Amino acid sequence: MAELPAREAMDFDVVVVGAGPAGLAAAIRLKQINPDVSVVVVEKGSEVGAHILSGAVIDPVGLDRLLPYWRSEDTPIKTAVADDRFYYLSKTASIRLPNFMMPPLMNNHGNYIVSLGNVCRWLATKAEALGVEIYPGFAATELLFDANDAVAGIATGDMGVGKNGEPKARVAISPSN
Repeated sequence: MAELPAREAMDFDVVVVGAGPAGLAAAIRLKQINPDVSVVVVEKGSEVGAHILSGAVIDPVGLDRLLPYWRSEDTPIKTAVADDRFYYLSKTASIRLPNFMMPPLMNNHGNYIVSLGNVCRWLATKAEALGVEIYPGFAATELLFDANDAVAGIATGDMGVGKNGEPKARVAISPSN
């Protein structure tokens, strides 16, 4: 197997792997706490939200704390839950279960029905506005360790083959000290 070329290295204060709701919220919060900290988010998908295909019911309490003004903006979070219905399903029939029998966590009033992919794309715009760098198309494939065996960063996967037929360099992304 041919030896890979040396990795290009990039240094940041914080490296977040994955541009899902949690990764983007973490990046946003870090920049809110300290705008001078350098934060990068690496995402394996070709774009933010590309791997988040599900719809969801979300409780907005986290967004209220992270971005208190979000309700006054144009967001992908528009459809409030209007009704909860639960059914027991058999091969030939369905029986509606009374809501009072359901545990409290099944009460979705005050929550919103969303596309998580769209929510992630929206959160990415908020993160970038704060100065977070987001690199879609970069899968973290390896943890990098320092001399004390502490995590020192990540390495991305091979980036393909160049015009000359040689493998393109991988990228090492490390928190700066």
